[in-house]
Amino acid sequence: MALMASSSGYCYYNYKKKYNKRYNCSTVPRITLSQSQEPRDQTSRREIILRSSEVAVIGAIFNLSGKKPEYLGVQKNQQALALCPATKNCISTAENISDLTHYAPPWNYNRGRKKPVSREVALEELLQVIKSTKPDRFTPRLVEKKDDYVHVEYESPVLGLVDDVEFWFPPERDSIVEYRSASRLGNFDFDANRKRIKALRLALEKKGWASVDTF
Repeated sequence: MALMASSSGYCYYNYKKKYNKRYNCSTVPRITLSQSQEPRDQTSRREIILRSSEVAVIGAIFNLSGKKPEYLGVQKNQQALALCPATKNCISTAENISDLTHYAPPWNYNRGRKKPVSREVALEELLQVIKSTKPDRFTPRLVEKKDDYVHVEYESPVLGLVDDVEFWFPPERDSIVEYRSASRLGNFDFDANRKRIKALRLALEKKGWASVDTF
């Protein structure tokens, strides 16, 4: 905030005598308040930073990461990953192919290469791609790793929202990888989980992986 001085004149009537109007004029300095102007782009950047910080604080206060679902992992009653809830923020290879909202086709890690590789090699390729690929700017964190199973948490950069992504190498299906990607909170994800899985698949295709069906 800045103070600015400027001169301006004013006049007033003098009614000392009836009907004898006389103008008295004077010039005095006038003090005005003026807010200093900043470049518009600089102000916009500052507003973005402030708003992002506020949103991050809100996310921390309300714990928007959500609680880890208890049903993750290979299901005991049926050798498959968990199905999706009714919400539109989850995809899984365990779903019925007719469910266009939740179904996604599995991968084959030897379909696109001449010389097949072992499951151990394919698992390391998957981990490398997970670490190097951030299609939605979510930060991947490896939570669990077994010989045939991987669980990764993807956390958003601002709100701290968490998506659970699982990969499973079923022993009875040669070179096949099942997966499930789901958001912990909300009802919609604007196809974030599907886009993430697609980005991972495109990166894996460079190593010889391929989708079993169109995606």
